[in-house]
Amino acid sequence: MGRYSFVLVGTALAMTETFGSTCHGAGRVMSRTAAVNAERGRDIGAEPRARGVSARATGRHALEEEMPEAYKDVQDVVGVVEGFGISKKVARLRPIGVVKG
Repeated sequence: MGRYSFVLVGTALAMTETFGSTCHGAGRVMSRTAAVNAERGRDIGAEPRARGVSARATGRHALEEEMPEAYKDVQDVVGVVEGFGISKKVARLRPIGVVKG
């Protein structure tokens, strides 16, 4: 929601070591409940808007549960799978804003 992400491509080594699988996200460092409690007092919906990013919530606490601080740094995680040779970085992506008009 608030951080960059990567497009990865699997390697031949991944086919023998991990059934061709790699990470699909950074993984949480904070439970959903802990994230909701940690964001109290913040306007978590305003933060993406301030960067021009449109975020939609499906439930009462959906944005709070998914706040950027609830996740590991994806660069660290991708660095591990790339270091083990099971994935290669193709592109780094960042959230984009919605153009109005």
